[in-house]
Amino acid sequence: MPPKKRPRVGPKTADPAKADGGEKVSSLDASDGGTRKVAGTSKKRAGAVEPPPHNHWLMKSEPESRFENGVDVKFGIEDLKAMPDQTSCWDGVRSFQARNFMRQMKKGQMAFFYHSNCKEPGIAGLMKVVKEAYVDHTQFDKKDVHFDGSSKPDNPKWSMVDVQYLRMMKRFIPLSELKRYHLQHRAEGGPLKDMALFTKARLSVQPLTTEEFEFVLGLEDKAPGRILTKLLK
Repeated sequence: MPPKKRPRVGPKTADPAKADGGEKVSSLDASDGGTRKVAGTSKKRAGAVEPPPHNHWLMKSEPESRFENGVDVKFGIEDLKAMPDQTSCWDGVRSFQARNFMRQMKKGQMAFFYHSNCKEPGIAGLMKVVKEAYVDHTQFDKKDVHFDGSSKPDNPKWSMVDVQYLRMMKRFIPLSELKRYHLQHRAEGGPLKDMALFTKARLSVQPLTTEEFEFVLGLEDKAPGRILTKLLK
């Protein structure tokens, strides 16, 4: 009997295994931890500037089969589209920083669905947040690949949101194309110069500025051949 497929998001998408640049990363990056407190830093500093709230997101999942403990953790945009009401919980995030980003999400905000850890990583489509952060039940399920024995029901570590499919991109936006823009903008200035996809590559849930989101969305209307020619000039 073949291993049972899980009709939810892959367990550790880009937080574990490989960043899309090809470098190996740890499955639980302690440096992401947003829960540690340093003595004397719990109070806000006088005059400190609060970071701007994020309104757009990029969320990674694996569109190709990969088995963990006999379970296929594959979950691509077509899988989301096939779910009832084209909606699914986004479970299995086990990075504190990625979890904290999900806790910031608001209902109605849009996110890019990014295909990760596959032959051609990149942005496949659009989805929106339809339920704000709540407890990720998979952390308590001993049979689930996301089980975390250190998390307790009275003080759960991990959260998830619900997302709904909106549409496919007019054309797939590959990582290689985004990287060329990132390098160009870093050298000459532009909206993708600090894009988290390259500055925080291991995170499976990443914030986007409005400028980053609108620039990337605009790429779907441009022919990739023309883009490459322009960038190589």
